[in-house]
Amino acid sequence: MIQVGIVGLGFMGMVHYLSYQRLQGVRVVAICEQNTKRLAGDWTDIQGNFGPPGEQMDLSGIATYESSDDLIADSKVDLVDVTLPPATHTDVSLAALRGRKHVFCEKPMAMTVGDCDRMLAVAEEAEKGLLIGHVLPFFPEYSWALREIGSGEHGRLLGGSFKRVISDPAWLANYWSAEAVGGPMLDLHVHDAHYIRLLFGMPNGVSSWGRTRDGLAEYWHTLFDYGIEGPVVHAVGGTINQQGRSFNQGFEIHLERATLTFEFAVIDGEGVVLCPPTLFREDSTVEQPQLLGGDPMDAFAEELSEVVRNIRDEVPETELDGRLARDAIELCQKQTRSLHSRSRIVI
Repeated sequence: MIQVGIVGLGFMGMVHYLSYQRLQGVRVVAICEQNTKRLAGDWTDIQGNFGPPGEQMDLSGIATYESSDDLIADSKVDLVDVTLPPATHTDVSLAALRGRKHVFCEKPMAMTVGDCDRMLAVAEEAEKGLLIGHVLPFFPEYSWALREIGSGEHGRLLGGSFKRVISDPAWLANYWSAEAVGGPMLDLHVHDAHYIRLLFGMPNGVSSWGRTRDGLAEYWHTLFDYGIEGPVVHAVGGTINQQGRSFNQGFEIHLERATLTFEFAVIDGEGVVLCPPTLFREDSTVEQPQLLGGDPMDAFAEELSEVVRNIRDEVPETELDGRLARDAIELCQKQTRSLHSRSRIVI
């Protein structure tokens, strides 16, 4: 039985807590939160853009702490699950690893590549797992694409185009702070940067063009340079100032003998599938598979199931590997540099 301590009880902390309840071989034994109302089980003020609303929770049998150091010192805790604001990820993760705990940290891994490297070095020294919460590969459409690519049926990857755009989240505090959140590059596009890294590896360089706000990338297009013989990869990300389309994501992935497409948006408060998951074959046939697990909560349960499997079985490769997450941060940083300099940045 893997015993978990959750540090940070906001929306994502609640999502993780509820997801652990659905899994076998794991249980939450401790929670750390400075909001004493939530620590006492009153989660009624926790709200998110998916999943159930917060409610009164029975936390009997679960140790509660106001200090992350105290939770880390709890001998019952095997795995520390960090769901704090991004700027605090590094310090808490390092403390947990030095306390000989496994760590599962929400994305983004850290605010800088240097901090990511520190986390990886301490994890290796402590011989503990460091997994990062990049949930995108566990959403049904993106998981489907991974399976189709991995099957080998469609030949080698030729490239892909990826999209992730939201309306300006003015309700989120510090969203446009480089120190606290990092804007849409680190909060939003890091999902696609990680997925691109997972599919294609690291490029030789990036070229980004777009607009900025308060020194941060606001909206941009990026070409990922994999060399003359390599795949052709492009991404668009950022925010728009109109609230009528609050979310838009999608991909078009090219293989030798197939093309995979998908696009979804939230328009005027309603989810709209602009293009269902579709496979175009070279013989002109078209397939639209019926995928299971449309509830985002299912994706988080799958992600945490992978965390449990990795910690229990010491799986050598996983989509949640800290090294992949570190590379995603580097891709984000290099794109920001390219955007500001209006030049290609070597990786």
